[in-house]
Amino acid sequence: MNGGIIVIEEKSVRVCEKGHKYYKSTDCPSCPTCNKENKPKSGFLSKLSSPARNALVHNGIDTLHELSNYTEKEILKLHGIGPASLPIMRSSLQEEGLSFKE
Repeated sequence: MNGGIIVIEEKSVRVCEKGHKYYKSTDCPSCPTCNKENKPKSGFLSKLSSPARNALVHNGIDTLHELSNYTEKEILKLHGIGPASLPIMRSSLQEEGLSFKE
């Protein structure tokens, strides 16, 4: 075992508003079943992971025009957004002739 410490995160069972049961080890209230059902079929939000998509929508950012009002630094501060999401957002903005705020 190389003297390492094993940390086991305890997961708790949750039930969403629609009655789906799921397990989470964090405070994130996002239901995986609802995320799949609500995933857009097209647009830049459809290219993002559920946590990133939820973070944007929760903060009222559901269009590229709205996204262009923020700096990359501001977007990265949102819970659920990681650095892997930035290239997707950057590319989507560029396709529409937009960019993140400087």
